[in-house]
Amino acid sequence: MTTILIVEDEPAIVELLRATLEAERYTIRETGSAETAWRMIEEAQPDLLLLDWMLPGQSGLALAKRLRQQTRTKTLPIIMVTARAEEADKVAGLETWVDDYITKPFSPRELKARVKAVLRRLTPESSDAPLQAGLLVLDPVSHRVHCDGKAMLLGPLEFRLLHFFMARPDRVFTRAQLLDTVWGDDAEIEERTVDVLVRRLRQVLATHHLDAMLETVRGSGYRWNPEATK
Repeated sequence: MTTILIVEDEPAIVELLRATLEAERYTIRETGSAETAWRMIEEAQPDLLLLDWMLPGQSGLALAKRLRQQTRTKTLPIIMVTARAEEADKVAGLETWVDDYITKPFSPRELKARVKAVLRRLTPESSDAPLQAGLLVLDPVSHRVHCDGKAMLLGPLEFRLLHFFMARPDRVFTRAQLLDTVWGDDAEIEERTVDVLVRRLRQVLATHHLDAMLETVRGSGYRWNPEATK
């Protein structure tokens, strides 16, 4: 289930955000300070951050910049929610890698549309559309993988890892990021377990001469390169 962290210090706005998003079956966590939000994200990273610009203590803008400087959170989807509507403010917010910007007052309909758009854009594996790399086709609806029409047998973890990679080609992911993706933040599993899973996935890909697509990036992690061939 998609988890959204609301960082907002106005109770009425928090209530509107929570009611609107819970009606869409999102799991909601909330806090009124950037400092607490940082600790909450370290404990369990949400799928999306709804962040007020003006907060007591550290500002939402400062928190966004801090998150973008960390490897684990630099791609965390962030929508800034604020009363600052001037064009210069919007540009400043977006330049810190904030993914979208919604101005108070806003309608529940606009909020839902923006949240869905950001999640769809930044979590492409949530789409039901098949993913393809050469002769390799992954169907997220049926949970089946084929290569040149021949079925590829994958366990649930290998399927999840392959789905993640194919939805994000040519991007490097650390072991910690992949660990969070496949097992979740709460799993007490060592990062080297990711290497074991990658090796198992490569073995299956190798039976179809596709293992070169899953590249090791020395000192960084792994990358899916659909153009790679042996």
